[in-house]
Amino acid sequence: MLRHLMAHRSVRAYRPDPLPEGVLEGAMAAGQSASTSSNLQVWSVVAVEDAERRALLSELAGGQAHIRQAPLFLVWLVDLSRLARLGAERSHASEGLDYLETFLVGVVDAALAAQNAAAFFEAQGLGIVYIGGLRNHPEWVARELGLPDRCMAVFGMCVGHPDTARPAAIKPRLPQAVVLHRERYDVAGEDAAIGRYDGIDEAFQREQGLAPRAWSDAMVRRVAGPQSLNGRDRLREALGALGFALR
Repeated sequence: MLRHLMAHRSVRAYRPDPLPEGVLEGAMAAGQSASTSSNLQVWSVVAVEDAERRALLSELAGGQAHIRQAPLFLVWLVDLSRLARLGAERSHASEGLDYLETFLVGVVDAALAAQNAAAFFEAQGLGIVYIGGLRNHPEWVARELGLPDRCMAVFGMCVGHPDTARPAAIKPRLPQAVVLHRERYDVAGEDAAIGRYDGIDEAFQREQGLAPRAWSDAMVRRVAGPQSLNGRDRLREALGALGFALR
């Protein structure tokens, strides 16, 4: 398991072969074994195998071809609707669902469960890639999947057998000294460490046949303004339309 964790790579080329029987259920068991705040379990998953639906979700996520290629596409949800239904059935107040804290709990819970599932899939020799592009058009995704109020797709996950003819590589990460702080947050040495990493990342880009660029320059451009968020600058509006009050 440790070897698989350290060898993670984002797989964007898949064979069409279906997953072995029971693997999806095993991954969900791993996901449900992840930590969950106060045992609220405010997350759900929609497993999408239908080719036409995957094609539509691919377009909504920015035309990412690997969503169409992968035999399984998982849509991970913040799901406050289950507790809302339980409260209504019992004529019990559930105003706590309307606060940002509870929504944030759902995002964290979904991410923890998804990463457990990802580790399970990779231990079975399968590949995955996360898809944040589902947040480009959250209302359309909700309509396509029949999501109730207070339920939203946080991200997707392609799952399948990697195409060995187009292997994925392990992408280098920031030096640990940049992300690990001891006792107090400390930026001493950050600029130099990121500068070294820029060179490593640029070399990786060249090796992969991609346009060379410094990581720091690319990431600053990625957060430059609403125009760089691919429609996600209106996420607060979308959340309101999907029934999240976020007080």
